[in-house]
Amino acid sequence: MDRRVVITGVGGLCGLGTDAASMWKEMREGRSAIGPIANSELHDLEGMTGAEIKALPQHDINRGHLISMDRFSLLAVLAAREAMRQAGLSWDEGNAHRFGATVGVGFTGSYATEQTYRSLLLGSAIRAELFTGVKVMPSAASVHLSLSLGLRGPVFGVTSACASANHAIASAVDQIKLGRADVMVSGGSDAPFAWGVLKAWEAMRVLSPDTCRPFSADRKGLVLGEGAGMAVLESYEHATRRGATILAEIAGVGLSADAFHIAAPSVEGPASAMRACLADAGLNAEDVDYLNAHGTGTKSNDQTETAAIKRVFGNQAYSMSISSTKSTHAHCLGAASALEMIACVMAMQEDVVPPTANYREPDPACDLDITPNVPRERKVRVAMSNAFAMGGTNAVLAFRQV
Repeated sequence: MDRRVVITGVGGLCGLGTDAASMWKEMREGRSAIGPIANSELHDLEGMTGAEIKALPQHDINRGHLISMDRFSLLAVLAAREAMRQAGLSWDEGNAHRFGATVGVGFTGSYATEQTYRSLLLGSAIRAELFTGVKVMPSAASVHLSLSLGLRGPVFGVTSACASANHAIASAVDQIKLGRADVMVSGGSDAPFAWGVLKAWEAMRVLSPDTCRPFSADRKGLVLGEGAGMAVLESYEHATRRGATILAEIAGVGLSADAFHIAAPSVEGPASAMRACLADAGLNAEDVDYLNAHGTGTKSNDQTETAAIKRVFGNQAYSMSISSTKSTHAHCLGAASALEMIACVMAMQEDVVPPTANYREPDPACDLDITPNVPRERKVRVAMSNAFAMGGTNAVLAFRQV
């Protein structure tokens, strides 16, 4: 039996806000969170732009858990708790083994790594802090979801750079469809504002000096952000049996690899993932109303993605609404497609397409309807979300109203 998978709760935080509703409000209006990073640990990088969470929401996470968490794990737990509250779910001894978690991460343990290297190499420390190892492991965020929420089913981490969250959600869908779990908490988290990570990105010469302008001819590159987004996924039967409010159905998943270049994008890899997603969902090109683009704001990415969309959708590419919400929350790496999942769900809930902010000049090579600067009211029955990572690992999700 092919089990349908639905979303019954979402949670998130990033530079736009510290809960899903406030984030979506800013995305919907095209207000950008990008500005100077205030993190005092950036040393000689003062003035670099990014989308930073200025203050975390109040929480009651106990100190025993906090001392073994790096920032990306903490963000993941805060987002997951919000999603579980909205879903109205809790575990008990009878069902905990049917609840699991998958969390996508890009750069793991950046803060703990930075602190350790500085204390050992520049300071007088002779050993690392006790919990450094568990703070930086890629599975740390998913493990902390298990500890915090009492999840005893399938729990593991997923990492594929900028596509990590979509890959994590795809993995969670598989666990439910295969009957290994009834409920999965899934999404992505990243906290890259550490000196070493930012220096690495700076060296690639892809960072914008001011802001993120996806698809605009005068775009200058991507901007990094921090954040987390989570969704509660359930089998349709489980959700309806308990009378849950269903926000959306995950209609399809498409995965591919470019096998082309470690950093440069290709057209066929992303196109293959979009085609696979449509086929998995049983959708035709004309069924898609809104596509949340990967849209990083680099010259090559935006032009390549536009070409891939045209290759898959043909003339329909000019009829659907497209936008890149990275123009508001920046590129949150492992969390990016999780935040964009929330944008897709909320677009269907409210029948409004969030805009591509900061847009100024048309690019003839990016000539699709990218919803510049102003939100658009439109019936959104089906939304797709693209995530194309460095290394050419691609993950595309399709969402459908229920």
